[in-house]
Amino acid sequence: MEVHKLSDMFKGWFVGDFNPTLVKTQDVEVAVKTYPAGMVEEAHVHKIATEITVIVSGSARMNGRTLNAGDIAIVKPGESCVFETLTDVTTTVVKIPGATNDKYPA
Repeated sequence: MEVHKLSDMFKGWFVGDFNPTLVKTQDVEVAVKTYPAGMVEEAHVHKIATEITVIVSGSARMNGRTLNAGDIAIVKPGESCVFETLTDVTTTVVKIPGATNDKYPA
């Protein structure tokens, strides 16, 4: 068994075309991310990837909808998304396919 630290991964991404990573692939990206309350990620789109975000803990707003622990949001390619934390938040994010540099201002 191997044991690694999430804090050693690139911005929480532990599967994907990152360095370092646990599984090097362009097929999918997986991360666990933490954000402080009051953080706003401006509107953006992905042209290639579908992004699935699970709210593991805390509350956030995506596209004006409040999401709480256990909620899962799916944002499809070309769909604009704004992410805002209402509390400290931990998420798990999956992007299919993996698409490095696939984030564009909306």
